[in-house]
Formats: sequence, C-alpha cells, structure tokens
Amino acid sequence: MIQVVVSVVLFFVLFFGISFLVNMLLRQTWLVAFVYPLIVVFIVDEISIADYFISFNESINTAISHLTNLYVIDYIILTSGLVGAITSGIVIKTLRARGYQMF
Repeated sequence: MIQVVVSVVLFFVLFFGISFLVNMLLRQTWLVAFVYPLIVVFIVDEISIADYFISFNESINTAISHLTNLYVIDYIILTSGLVGAITSGIVIKTLRARGYQMF
C-alpha cells in the first residue's frame, strides 16, 4: 500500500515538474497534457518506436491489448501523472495572469 501512495505522488510530482519546465520553455501551456497519452503508451507497451512505423496496425493492437490488461492501481498511478500535467498548466496560466513572466 505504501508503494502505491509513493508511486501516485511520484508520478504527480514528476509530470508536474516536467510539464512546468516545458510550459516555461516552449510557452505551450497544455502541450504535455496532450502528449501524455503517447507517453503512457510508451511506458506501458513493450514495443519499440520503430515498430510503430514498420507495422503500425499490429503495434497499435498490441498497445491496446497491453493498456486493457492493466490493473486498476496502474490506471490510478498513470492518472495521477495526467493530473500533475494538468495542474501544471493551471498553475502556469495563473502565474501568467498575475503578471509573472517565465522566460
């Protein structure tokens, strides 16, 4: 149970930080939140990126089967990363609205 709590907090903080830095540098507030599903697919599946170009349909089917075979706790952990990316976008928008200029 402790590993679950640590994993949820770790994914939240990890993707909050990554998203915050990307938002500051590229000024694209929701970029990581939109790219996050691709990041999840690359985390979950065991397929190389080149296979997506070589045999696209087979790779997509394998990735979908890996995503549907996850446990509920895996979905909770991965969702916490998405929440971290979205929270980062909200924080960046709030900071910019209050006059803070990042890079």
